[in-house]
Amino acid sequence: MAGAGHTGGTGAPSAPMAPEELTARLEAIGAPAYVVDPQGCIIAVNSRAQALLALPAEDLVRHDAHDLLHRDLHGQPLTRTQCTMRQAFLAGRPAQADRDYFLRGDGVLLPISWLLAPYDLGGEPGTLVLFHAAGRTEESGPPARRAATGQLSELARLALLAETTTQLTSTLDVEEALHHLVHLVAPRLADWVVIDLITERDEVWRNTVVHVDGDTLTHVEELQGPMPPIPEESPMPLSRALRGVASTVAEPQTYDREPDSGIAVEQRRLFEVTGMRSAAIAPIRSTREVLGALTIGRDGTRPPFTTEDLPLLEDIARRAGLALDNARLYQRQRKVAETMQNHLLPQMPRVPNLQMTVRYLPAPHASQVGGDWYDAFPLADGATALAIGDVVGHDLEAAAGMAQVRNMLRAYAWSLQEPPSGVVGRLDEAIQHITEVTMATLLFARLERVEDGRWELTWTNAGHPPPLLLSRDGLAEYLTGGHGLLLGTGAAAPRSDGSVFLPPGTTLVMYTDGLVEERGHVLDEGLERLRRHAAALAHRPLDSFIDELLSRVRPSENDDDVALLALRTPLS
Repeated sequence: MAGAGHTGGTGAPSAPMAPEELTARLEAIGAPAYVVDPQGCIIAVNSRAQALLALPAEDLVRHDAHDLLHRDLHGQPLTRTQCTMRQAFLAGRPAQADRDYFLRGDGVLLPISWLLAPYDLGGEPGTLVLFHAAGRTEESGPPARRAATGQLSELARLALLAETTTQLTSTLDVEEALHHLVHLVAPRLADWVVIDLITERDEVWRNTVVHVDGDTLTHVEELQGPMPPIPEESPMPLSRALRGVASTVAEPQTYDREPDSGIAVEQRRLFEVTGMRSAAIAPIRSTREVLGALTIGRDGTRPPFTTEDLPLLEDIARRAGLALDNARLYQRQRKVAETMQNHLLPQMPRVPNLQMTVRYLPAPHASQVGGDWYDAFPLADGATALAIGDVVGHDLEAAAGMAQVRNMLRAYAWSLQEPPSGVVGRLDEAIQHITEVTMATLLFARLERVEDGRWELTWTNAGHPPPLLLSRDGLAEYLTGGHGLLLGTGAAAPRSDGSVFLPPGTTLVMYTDGLVEERGHVLDEGLERLRRHAAALAHRPLDSFIDELLSRVRPSENDDDVALLALRTPLS
């Protein structure tokens, strides 16, 4: 539950990137850089750019970059129609210039080279500008030599590293990060990409062997899969990389000698099958351990790799290692959280002649347990109690509070011979004094079979979304009776009950707000979406009904947990 109650949220579907996060990314680039918004105003700048421009961030941010910085050869302001940088910016395409001029804060006219490219600001377009003082890239070699060896220019190298940082930090999914990595280096640097990963059991798995030809990406699955163990002393390139020793260039002749390990045999086979004529291999490291190795290969149509290519590959592999480590830690934490959540949620009781099923889905982007829960249990008089609730928060405190509320509800419901409103009223009084729960919603009901064979549902609602009732013919209505304040407000308002008889074949759906709430939309839209799809699925078997309902109704931008309990009365 994102907050108190369950009203719909507001805001854009994708939150813009925070300025501090954007600035941190620029700092990692290693070159003077700034980002402008769609209007051309600077929204973030790194320390290297501030030093080169002799201007602090406060004199750069929120100013129009063209008006503030760009000048002609004589130091005069450029008209906007003369500015090639602005033309590319407005067209939303990459561009670069080897010679241009910026005016520094101290009045000095600074010759520069620049490169710009579109940059995703988290839902809205922006533009990244990389620049440096012209004439300071001798270490990269003259253009003719770079072209002959297939090396990138300094600006292109910095742009690639900036893009690598952005792409690899945009996901916490391992496979998605590897997919980004492949597209970052091929075909820009290589025709082949091979990624070997070390598993948590210290086994090597050849995760990726991909050939890229233009826009066509081909996986060579026969070369993917388990690999032999890492040899402790082998001097061969991949073995050294997997031990984190060094980066190396290799060629088919490297593996012509008698193989010293199973990995060397697999590398010989790799060169034979792919036809690679040259390869560069670098360790993929995190700050704690070696995670694997990145191999990029070239066919005979490009110049072979040299040791001068290794620093760039190492920079890319280093960024990949940090991204993969973060993704693995996140997935490990998420798995622990899901396991803990599943142990906290109860098994459903078997009620004769009644179908009942439940589902719990964690928030798509959360790695912690949450406060959504459901429960069903027998009462002392033979009726069945049904509950679904939501404690504020997505952390261990929320999960602990959820467990407290659930257990206290069970105790009160068993011991008190009162209707649901009385049980929830006593619960509300207690949680304010003996728990740390600040606020929660709860729908609590009792279901019993009456003398004529029908089922009677009585419920009270403490600030929770209303349950949905479906007839076997697809008629759908929300049960809005018995509604009262959510738990934890401290108000002593009396609570009421609602009651309804359930005809044969009736389906009852109880759910938490993550199923119907969506940022930028009012709650009524989500409730109507749930009602419409539930009515269309009313004829499905209960398990199929609930799975398809979750698939259709849960918002794609959902950032909350979902708990759902559904039951169906017999046809006769």
